[in-house]
Amino acid sequence: MTDATAPRQQTDIVISGGGVAGLVAAAAFGASGFTTICVDPAPPVTEEGAAGADMRTTAFLHPSRVILERAGLWARLAPHAAPLQVMRIIDAGGETPVARLTRDFDAADLSDEPFGWNFPNWLLRREMVARLAELPLVDFRPGVATTGLVTRDSGAEVSFSDGTRVTAKLVIGADGRNSFIREAAGISVKTTRYGQKALVCAVTHERPHENVSTEVHRSGGPFTLVPLPDRDGVPSSAIVWMERGPEAERLAELPAAEFEAAMTERSTGVLGPLTLVTRRALWPMITQIACRFSAQRVALIAEAAHVIPPIGAQGLNMSLADLRCLLDLAEKDPGHLGEEAMLSAYHRRRWPEVKAREVGIDLLNRASMLEPRPLRDLRAGALGALYALKPVRKTLMKAGLGVR
Repeated sequence: MTDATAPRQQTDIVISGGGVAGLVAAAAFGASGFTTICVDPAPPVTEEGAAGADMRTTAFLHPSRVILERAGLWARLAPHAAPLQVMRIIDAGGETPVARLTRDFDAADLSDEPFGWNFPNWLLRREMVARLAELPLVDFRPGVATTGLVTRDSGAEVSFSDGTRVTAKLVIGADGRNSFIREAAGISVKTTRYGQKALVCAVTHERPHENVSTEVHRSGGPFTLVPLPDRDGVPSSAIVWMERGPEAERLAELPAAEFEAAMTERSTGVLGPLTLVTRRALWPMITQIACRFSAQRVALIAEAAHVIPPIGAQGLNMSLADLRCLLDLAEKDPGHLGEEAMLSAYHRRRWPEVKAREVGIDLLNRASMLEPRPLRDLRAGALGALYALKPVRKTLMKAGLGVR
């Protein structure tokens, strides 16, 4: 229980949530001169083989590098990056899981830079925690949960599970899809459930991926191979396999050899036989958006604000776009940090863009789940027609990156 007589520490910003988005936020605001406290109830797992390690990967698209550089993180991350030069879409919706249509979206059509760079999430946490230790204005408190929030025009009071209390000008909710901060601020959400789960793991394979991210569409959801750096000289990729819930659970329980055979078949064999090299993890798929991204002295970012299926590497990149917008507003007028005008501007700028992307990803996901053969044929035809028009193809690539 919080001690009402305990002294209150003062800070500019409290960040509730120490996932990837929360850690980047802490580094960005700390590097920008704001005193920042970041808490998370679970200490970050920073080794791949450790219990509880996040087996997912994150592809930072090109625009996200700007905020990583501002946070002083990019120099740490760059040596571990697997570039994403080509986004390949394969339609395998015929009678058998064989590629019948392949289309490549090449970053070279837009610039000399790749679309983005892929990293294991456990590694991101390792490098980000190390960066926070370098920043004197950041106080990172792993193993500490947010337990109370009271806001008023003059500021916010935040209570923590270790009994301490903090007053802040701005509270950032980066505490996930079941956000305590969002609920405490009285912000409701709209949630869509697909009955899907994403099965994630890492594999090695015979053929080099050549920095091509491959998304295979059949039914149940996309099967995606995302480039990783080689493992002991052997080509490696991350797998994100979206399926209807019962099927995903069945796949997760298969013996390794049977699972590898199922993966290889579902991938259309594009990289040769796939060998499992990490444990498997399951994540439920939903689309969720908060009705507002701000409240009195509160801003929501990342999954506290929006959740989408992992299609087109949009999720965390949308989260970093939230952060970039919030940081720009804070730096523009630091004397009014967390006040109503700043937070209303944040909501106006981010909510409509996120909503538009949520609708687009929802449609893509529903298309990827199609079971009837005629509808899968229609999906393949639409992909071929859109790709054939170069101006449309470039527009789609820019839209995917979040650039104009």
